[in-house]
Amino acid sequence: MTLGPAATTGEIVAFLGTLRNDENIAGMGRFGIVTDNALGISNPVMQKIARQVKKNPARALELWETGIREARMLALYTLDPKTLEAATARRLAGDFASWEIVDAAADLFVTARLERLIPEFAADEREFVRRTAFSMIASAAVHLKQEPDSLILGYLALVETQASDERNFVRKAVNWALRNIGKRNRTCHGPSLDLAEKLATSANKTPRWIGRDAVRELTSEKVLARLKD
Repeated sequence: MTLGPAATTGEIVAFLGTLRNDENIAGMGRFGIVTDNALGISNPVMQKIARQVKKNPARALELWETGIREARMLALYTLDPKTLEAATARRLAGDFASWEIVDAAADLFVTARLERLIPEFAADEREFVRRTAFSMIASAAVHLKQEPDSLILGYLALVETQASDERNFVRKAVNWALRNIGKRNRTCHGPSLDLAEKLATSANKTPRWIGRDAVRELTSEKVLARLKD
């Protein structure tokens, strides 16, 4: 079966079912991916399907509502960032329950220029909504190359505020955000390293881990050489 832009939600879901791979499902579980509703289809395959069926926001939301991991990933790939609204992003975020869905959504939200949601998501107590904020920061630091560094550096305050969140998927995203800000360029490197060093001396083990790990990368020969060039 070949899918095209006219494919319906039902047709797409049926096709995804034919690609189920139990071995891949087990592998996803080992990486901390929630597999309760997973089919075990790799993201490169999902991206190929997305190119075949094209952008379709209405159908994407129908796919999301199925609750199937791969259908939700395809929904993110086929939503249109040019028309994605903050209300829809909030609606999706309320359903987040697995880190790789969060990170794919974060890239979409940044492409859609929904950075205004970052402080809101960072203040949200739900683990995966808060992770979304810091995944968005990590993405913005890399992809929003034309934005002033002051915008990206402003997120360091959120990093410091939430660095004590002990939940695994939050602390890893906070660490990722700090590292990506520091690697953006020389202007961002200094303030990021200063914060990393401050966190590294914390009496609390979570910010201490975040800080030490970020210091390790931001002072590595590879990063320093790239920033020098």
